[in-house]
Amino acid sequence: MVDTPKKLDTPTDLKTNAVNSVSDALNALLADSFALYFKTKNFHWHVSGPHFRDYHLLFDEQAAEIFATTDVIAERVRKIGNTTLRSIGDVSRHQTVKDNDKDYVSAKDMLAELRDDNLKMVESLRTLKDLADDAKDNATSAVVDEWTDAAERRAWFLFEAAQAG
Repeated sequence: MVDTPKKLDTPTDLKTNAVNSVSDALNALLADSFALYFKTKNFHWHVSGPHFRDYHLLFDEQAAEIFATTDVIAERVRKIGNTTLRSIGDVSRHQTVKDNDKDYVSAKDMLAELRDDNLKMVESLRTLKDLADDAKDNATSAVVDEWTDAAERRAWFLFEAAQAG
């Protein structure tokens, strides 16, 4: 006799439609977080020029901050009763942050691209905040505030760093 795996069935008092809309937005955020993390690390590895050390350290710091949110995002999806991304392919199907596979990107362009990606993430976070509030998902709503502040801070630092270049 083969045991059939049980369906993941996390208890929640949120309505099914609310769980689906919030978890869809969280999964999109998770995909964008992985894409932005990898792009930021790519730029960390490949930055060059007169501000190398500053940008290299900035990109590494920002990548670590972005990566640190991924587990929290995925666990929010599970806590409210849904499933999350499972693979790099799944990430690529959900991400809106564009990859950058160019052989060379100037430091100035790296700063601008990451700034714009972080600002786009802020927009997504504001939408997620509204969805969480509508769903009465207080815990997601609260943590989204922190993530929004962090993304705004990254965009600000990238903007200011570009003024030096």
